[in-house]
Amino acid sequence: MAKNNGLERKLEFDDASMARDLFGPHNANLAFVGEKTGIRADSRGSVLTLRGDSQEVLDQVAEAMIKLYGMLKRGVPVYPRDIEPVLSHLGKTPGAKLGKFFEEQSFVVSPKKTISPRTFTQREYMGAIRSGDMVFGIGPAGTGKTYLAVAMAVADLLARRVKRLVLTRPAVEAGEKLGFLPGDLMEKVNPYLRPLYDALHDMLDYQRVTEMLAEGVIEVAPLAFMRGRTLNDSFIILDEAQNTTPEQMKMFLTRLGFGSKAVVTGDVTQVDLPRGAASGLAEARAILSGVEGLSFVHFNEEDVIRHPLVGRIVQAYERHSQSSEKK
Repeated sequence: MAKNNGLERKLEFDDASMARDLFGPHNANLAFVGEKTGIRADSRGSVLTLRGDSQEVLDQVAEAMIKLYGMLKRGVPVYPRDIEPVLSHLGKTPGAKLGKFFEEQSFVVSPKKTISPRTFTQREYMGAIRSGDMVFGIGPAGTGKTYLAVAMAVADLLARRVKRLVLTRPAVEAGEKLGFLPGDLMEKVNPYLRPLYDALHDMLDYQRVTEMLAEGVIEVAPLAFMRGRTLNDSFIILDEAQNTTPEQMKMFLTRLGFGSKAVVTGDVTQVDLPRGAASGLAEARAILSGVEGLSFVHFNEEDVIRHPLVGRIVQAYERHSQSSEKK
């Protein structure tokens, strides 16, 4: 139950309709704020009243709501998943300043959509990519490692900060042998590269992607195609890097040329290499930590962005699993 010792903070927004979007359907977003912080959040028209027993918490929540309202004014919808990482950070770091999380440069605009980080780790990741030449994004599926990297790569390509975008993955055989699949070599490996194509088509229209692929401005290829090359003025993304061997990883990392940027993504807990084979990503993390000019950003389960229904489905399966174990 929310406490109230008479402390109060009022906010008045200049657009009543947008304020309702901020508060959520039937004030659902405000209820979420109250649940997470212990304050009471009430609205009347475009006025938000926050009450609680800590002025520091009231001020921090007020800052978060102001920044979220700013997102709405820039055309970025606000969902409870946007509020949760902010409030989670407030709980872990009392007195933390939130302004930088919603800085204008945090947003990547592609011709089809506006893309922004949804968690603090995602923002850290985007900042590392923006400022560094080589970044490793390591963590579970669904944290946006590949999607955000592709978004930033497309933005750099369209802004002509790079001349070429290279997307690559190791083609690890899972159940079927490549030689038995129909088609030529590229047709055989295309199923492994499909997630990269999907991300591209989410950023650019189909015709634009087709033209860029035909012109070689965008290249999507299996990792084996990188051997012996030096990639200058390029944005290079290695996806599913946990399935590289140490030799493949070293080969890839030494392809970086002048004016280029590389992003390596993967999940060291999901290695599909043959049993006993070492993961190039795990080895690179051990060898390269501390190397100047290279960054490692680690994601965790809190950074997984799911449709709310998916989250409930996962929780239901977890409850069922725990129930079965007790029997």
